Amino acid sequence: MKKILISMSIMLIAAIGFSQINHDHDAAQACSHVKTINSDFSKYLYNWQSEYLDDYDVTFYHLDIEVSNTSLFVEGNSTMNGIALVPMDTFAIELKSFHTITQIFVDGVEYTNFVREDDNVIVPITEIPAGNSFTTQVFYGGIPPTGGFFSGMSNAYSSQWGKDVTWTLSEPFAASDWFPVKQDLEDKADSVWVFLTTASTNMAGSQGILTDIVDLGNGNTRYEWKSSYPIDYYLISFAVSEYQEYNVYAHPEEMNGDSVLIQNFIYDTPGCLEQNKNNIDATAPMIDLLSDLYILYPFWEEKYGHCLTELGGGMEHQTMTTIGGFNFGLVAHELGHMWFGDNVTCATWSDIWINEGFATYSNYLAEEFLNGWSSGQSFIKGAQDYAMSSPGGSTYIPIEQIYPGNEGRIFSGRLSYYKGASIIHTLRHEIQDDDMFFNVMETFQTDFTDSTATGEDFKNTAEEVTGMDFEQFFDQWYYGEGYPIYDIEYYNVDGMTHFDIFQTTSSTTPFFDMLVEMRLYFDDTSDTLIMFHQDANFVEFEIETGKEVMYIDVDPFDWTMENSSVSVSIEENNTSATFKIGQNQLSGDITLFFADKDISNKTISITDISGKVVYNGQAEMSEFKINTSHLTNGIYIVSATNGENKYVERFVK
Repeated sequence: MKKILISMSIMLIAAIGFSQINHDHDAAQACSHVKTINSDFSKYLYNWQSEYLDDYDVTFYHLDIEVSNTSLFVEGNSTMNGIALVPMDTFAIELKSFHTITQIFVDGVEYTNFVREDDNVIVPITEIPAGNSFTTQVFYGGIPPTGGFFSGMSNAYSSQWGKDVTWTLSEPFAASDWFPVKQDLEDKADSVWVFLTTASTNMAGSQGILTDIVDLGNGNTRYEWKSSYPIDYYLISFAVSEYQEYNVYAHPEEMNGDSVLIQNFIYDTPGCLEQNKNNIDATAPMIDLLSDLYILYPFWEEKYGHCLTELGGGMEHQTMTTIGGFNFGLVAHELGHMWFGDNVTCATWSDIWINEGFATYSNYLAEEFLNGWSSGQSFIKGAQDYAMSSPGGSTYIPIEQIYPGNEGRIFSGRLSYYKGASIIHTLRHEIQDDDMFFNVMETFQTDFTDSTATGEDFKNTAEEVTGMDFEQFFDQWYYGEGYPIYDIEYYNVDGMTHFDIFQTTSSTTPFFDMLVEMRLYFDDTSDTLIMFHQDANFVEFEIETGKEVMYIDVDPFDWTMENSSVSVSIEENNTSATFKIGQNQLSGDITLFFADKDISNKTISITDISGKVVYNGQAEMSEFKINTSHLTNGIYIVSATNGENKYVERFVK
């Protein structure tokens, strides 16, 4: 008999949201189980990038550019500081070819012999010794093309509010649409300044602190934004429009009465503030909540905020989200990114789960804690159902699927967002201790703060904090595909209830080792919650109930993703010959899972519907695989006998 855990009560806490979410590109993907990062992966550059980008680390960006709310035209200069990792006689940077470069300086020396190779700018220079710092300055200008959500710059007119607006969105590969940059996730700059010159009728928002507003006396104003926190290239941004400023404050408990500024730039049109005020105000308790559940808001010394644009969703630009509206879920999701995505950034686009899965789960936590348990349940159930709307696909993205033009796979709503959040919820259930689960989240944020991390890094943190082994968990849920499907049979005999639990799966992952809860409803209208460990495709156990089980609700609190069916047997019919059939339509195999875990010989036969024998064999183990690819489509009968008892099941090919 399996050892089971009887649980009379369960404790829930949870949440979700969306930013660069793609609901369309959700085809099942073959799992490339890449768990071991090459020691040189931190220096990996995609094959469309120059190898010379690998020769230095960025330490600082300073953009000093002219921008407009009515045009995509951008002009000015970009200063970048770096440190040479090797003796450098060639400097490279990325900038799209539709920009004209007028001058390039390296350590104050102008170089005119640069060449442009696709989107790379290659500059032969006087050698810089390894370990030395250097400064570059590029003067440029042009009009980036616009073409949808993943364009580096976009411009639109709000018919509702009567305002033109221009904004940037550099994730994942579009920063070079609007400024000279090194697009390497693991090379965060230590700090950034963004100076934005625009018409004095406008306001221009960006990351960090607005240190000065300079009236240039020619009808233009310069907004000078400075941030001293490490930042990834794609989180540098601006938005410009005829804005008004509306500010509120959060008061995380850890700050002992001090506050975090929430700075909002919204259209300066009558009614805009009034319509959005309540939803903007709701940001403050979200910051308080996530500061309590994770760590203190990571950028508390500067601010959090929003720039309202015509973006169809949101983009978590560091300390100032670019947003298309202020609905609760979107605000919560983008705020969650300040911890997962901005403070700790995915080290590879294959591990976008670190950003999107956790931001989506932050949305769930906001629903649960701020809007109530039923709101949280509704959210996570919706996430699980959407994740299971197709049978396959892994949350981890194989490296060969990471390239410009395939952004839809990276930001798959089903896999990166909703399956990603559902995995975290299931992990929380496996840990069975909320204090410990949130300790995992806090430790991960602390250990990787201002840095980057992979899914493997999170697994290692979870193992270190809990002392549990999550290798199998990540194999099946993160790198693997699909979800479990349960066929549950039970019967009542003399105050005992016997369960046969059979698990198949929706895709290529053959088995999900997991904790499963069931609520049992009895004939006297009482109920209880039990938990069992599914450690094989076919498990059986019995418990003493003292009454008749009338109905079973599998996973009543929606901790896990699964489909299930429950049936009741009239009498016990289990023998050592009893089995269940698992089918793999891709390989043409069926597997017989025997209730008898001991080694005993069984004779196996398969007949077609006419009674013709198409297979004979002998099985000794508890799992026996048979290849049926040679059989024609139809109904087949499988029988197993141990010489004393015979058991029969059918399958359809």
